Amino acid sequence: MTRPPTAAQRRVIDAADPVTGRIRGTEAQLASLIRHGLAFRHPRPPHDHFLTPAGHRIRETEPEAPAPEPTAAAGAGVFTARIGGEEEPPAAGPARVREVHSAWTGLLELRRMTNPDGATDRPCGWERTHLVQAAALALEAAGHRPATGEETEGYRVRATPQPEAVAVREPDTAALSACAATLEQAGWQVGEYTEPRTRARYLLASPRRV
Repeated sequence: MTRPPTAAQRRVIDAADPVTGRIRGTEAQLASLIRHGLAFRHPRPPHDHFLTPAGHRIRETEPEAPAPEPTAAAGAGVFTARIGGEEEPPAAGPARVREVHSAWTGLLELRRMTNPDGATDRPCGWERTHLVQAAALALEAAGHRPATGEETEGYRVRATPQPEAVAVREPDTAALSACAATLEQAGWQVGEYTEPRTRARYLLASPRRV
């Protein structure tokens, strides 16, 4: 695209899901974004539309005209993966399952489009800059149970001081091992460690590069 997007196109781009890049708009708006290389239509049902890498770059730049207030979308249903321990988690049920599946499908498509060799079996650049959300999405999409509030059962994904690494805690040893297997299948390098003081087992996971 050699010229900036129109105001209508920019509104669609700015409203994209921050995790998957999924967009919504009129048929004309979506067709125009596809024509300019800023979006694509997923080949499988429900045939949602997602931003391309060029579309993501547009979204990350300051618009030439004043943008809508960023708080306008707060609480408007933007998808966020469950990291565990949320005080007010989203409601469980079929709708949440569909959202998670759609987000994971979109992430795999983002891998295909942005990894140099088109590989979908290892994390992409977006995941390396959103480690906690990326790891949590892989776990939630695989059906693992996140912890809620102060409860002890369920996984919790947290950032660590180490570059490109997240910690995953799950008090049930079998469930922790299952989390490790899921992350490995999703393209992460995983090691299991013991907390020196509490002796609790936990995982350190990093996105695999090759």
